[in-house]
Amino acid sequence: MILAGIAGAAVLGPILLRPNAYKAVTSIETQPTFHDPALLAQAWALPVAEKYRQRPYEYQSNPSFCGPATVANLLRSLGVDFSQADVIRGTAFQPWFGILINGLTLDELADLIRRRLDRPVRVVRDLSLPAFREAMRSSNDPSKRLIVNFHRGPLFSRGAGHFSPVLGYLPDRDLVFVGDVNGDYTPFLVGTERLWQAVTTIDGTSGKARGLLVIDSTLPSP
Repeated sequence: MILAGIAGAAVLGPILLRPNAYKAVTSIETQPTFHDPALLAQAWALPVAEKYRQRPYEYQSNPSFCGPATVANLLRSLGVDFSQADVIRGTAFQPWFGILINGLTLDELADLIRRRLDRPVRVVRDLSLPAFREAMRSSNDPSKRLIVNFHRGPLFSRGAGHFSPVLGYLPDRDLVFVGDVNGDYTPFLVGTERLWQAVTTIDGTSGKARGLLVIDSTLPSP
């Protein structure tokens, strides 16, 4: 128990001690669209969101497991019943007393998906706002799956880096449906530009910009 607490502190300690650069940001939780029941019903009816809804949505087991939980939900949307523990089992990404120290970077998550899924995975960074919006629009295509890597600060005025699947896009509202794998937030709707601001932040571990993963969900040709 003590060692697990030390491991947890290794993850959360630097976050808690770091000055909050986003303290003045107004959280998207104050926006009426964030968890609007009618809009969420529309969002869950989108083609890709429906695939994610066919199996129970898995929330991260601890603050360091947003990456594995995201991959588990991705696999489930494709009919592969993996838990977040299954996702990292037998890989180089082994937790220390249940904690993935420093979590995973965007490139590491791409490598993890390639290990678990025989599909092309593209790492996409440094998109302009129009290009990002077009990428969000493509998230309604059942032949694709998108994962977003963002900093919570520009969205919620608190938090750190995070992964979640993109479940879809409502074009008439310019809202992205983010399948947040943190059970304290749950899937939510956010304006495209606001999400783009959170995605174009720098990951302190890799020194690179955050971004997207685009996965081709179609089966490879024989």
